[in-house]
This record gives sequence, structure tokens and C-alpha cells, in this order.
Amino acid sequence: MRKFAMIPARMGSQRLKQKNLRELGGITLIARAIRKAKATGIFDEIWVNSEHPVFGEIAAAEGVRFHQRPEVLGGHAATSEDFIYEFLMAHPCDYIFQLHSIAPLLTVDEVLAFVEAMLASDCQVMLSYVPEQIECAMEGKPLNFHFGAKQNSQELVPIQRITWSVTGWHAPTFIKGHETSGNGTYAGKVGFYAIKRASGHIIKTQEDLDIAEAMLPRIEGV
Repeated sequence: MRKFAMIPARMGSQRLKQKNLRELGGITLIARAIRKAKATGIFDEIWVNSEHPVFGEIAAAEGVRFHQRPEVLGGHAATSEDFIYEFLMAHPCDYIFQLHSIAPLLTVDEVLAFVEAMLASDCQVMLSYVPEQIECAMEGKPLNFHFGAKQNSQELVPIQRITWSVTGWHAPTFIKGHETSGNGTYAGKVGFYAIKRASGHIIKTQEDLDIAEAMLPRIEGV
């Protein structure tokens, strides 16, 4: 059973320029993700997936592999659905685990536990999420509460906020779903794995990066 870690990294970004090359605690986000994947010791191969060759240089320096996707899959319109399929066509495996560099506070132990949980399950998709046990609404309509009475928050059913910090797929099922319906992302049985709130903190803006910098000492104990 071949298990690959894939770390996506676009050079372009809309809100935080070249965010994968930004530093957190003196280490770039992309290098943090690579080192995290290596530290688990569970992956047969670790790949950085990008349209830009500079990430190939980083991958080589960190001792992992590099897949240069077509430039068209590096733009804002490209989705993970498309570049994961393209990757799997070039690098067959049984399971692929996408590890996002923009979730830098996700810990090595959580990645390892996530992979082990998926492999022990009968799911073809595993999504990481943060449970939100507070009143949540969508388009003005309650999701986990009702307007008939006020409930204590600890009595509410938690909302599963998908973070994409780490995601797993059974590769053959993903490929089949993509080719038959254009939807490999949710093909097969979908499972959910809870992670810590800090681990679900995603870097999209400078403010997000600043928050992560403030939280880092508590996460890493430094």
C-alpha cells in the first residue's frame, strides 16, 4: 500500500503575496509543511506540487520530490480537483494525503493520527475539521439551533468546519469519481476527523500570519 503526501504550493496568491515563501518563526511555510510530513515517517513518498520551479529547488534542498504541474493549473481558477487528478495520473499510489502549507500550526502528531485514522476506516475521503460548538447560521437560517428557545452552547450539536489542513483520498476512487462525474474530491464514503482549533488556522492574509506568529510559541513550546 503506497501512501503519498502531496504539498500544493502556488507562487501566485491574491491576498498575501507569495504566501508559501513567507516565514513563520524563521522558517518558510512550505519548508514547515515538508519537514512536518517527513517527521511523521509514515509516507512512502513526499511531493511538492507547484507550477513554479522555485519550489522544485526548495523540495530538492529539503530532500523530497517535486512535481511541476502545468502552468494553467497554477492560476486562481484552478481547483484542487484538477491538480490532484493531474498529479495522480503521473504518480500512481493507493492513498494521497494533501498537507497544506497554509495550516502551519497543524502538528506532526495530528498528521500521523489523521493518516492512521483514515487507513483504519472504510472511508475513501477523510476531511479535517474544527468543531464549532456555538450558534451558527447560513443565509439567516439557524443550522444547529432554533429561534424557539435559547440553549446553552454546550448543549448544541457542533458544526464541522472543514479546514483542509490535511485531507486524504483513496486514489483509485478519486480518479474514478473525477473521470465519471468530475468530482473526485467527495467520491466514495466521506469521513471526518477533528483537529485542534489552532491546527485549523489557515494563512490567507497578513493578519492570519501575524496571529500564527503569536500562537507559535504555545504550539511549539518555545
